Amino acid sequence: MAGALALAYFFWSEVGASNVPGGFESAIPLAVDYPAPKLNLKDLDGQTVSLADYAGQVVLVNNWAYWCPPCRAEMPILERYYQDHQVENFTIIGIESGGPAQTVKYYAEQYQLTFPVWLDPKIKAVAAFGNRSLPNSYVIDGDGQVRLAWTGPISRAMLEQFVTPLLEQ
Repeated sequence: MAGALALAYFFWSEVGASNVPGGFESAIPLAVDYPAPKLNLKDLDGQTVSLADYAGQVVLVNNWAYWCPPCRAEMPILERYYQDHQVENFTIIGIESGGPAQTVKYYAEQYQLTFPVWLDPKIKAVAAFGNRSLPNSYVIDGDGQVRLAWTGPISRAMLEQFVTPLLEQ
């Protein structure tokens, strides 16, 4: 019984301590290893963009939707992390799942997002990564391999614990 209580406390203290604003608990990533999908979409300016354009960088792909409360809750966290680490050959790509371009632009402006935001009206990214739950995020290393997969919002603590070491490699 004492072991079960200790284990419960560990998970509460490790996960519960890294909440995302809005009362959402941070997801913990799954370690994975598979090639990044080939993905071409449009950015907020209507330009065609591709994951292949970021070869050699560490990229966090975040699939989100403007109507999704945990997606919106993690946006300021992602923006701050991006600001702190973009000089380390790192970027975040926020891929909005299905929203109208004007609405997505509005939310990108409201959150003062400086990382690339792509439009995905046909929800290709969700299909390419095989995860229909939002938000979901994937870290692609410089060699084009997906290394981490999250389902659910991400806290700053989880980014520091799991993504920052990949930036130091």
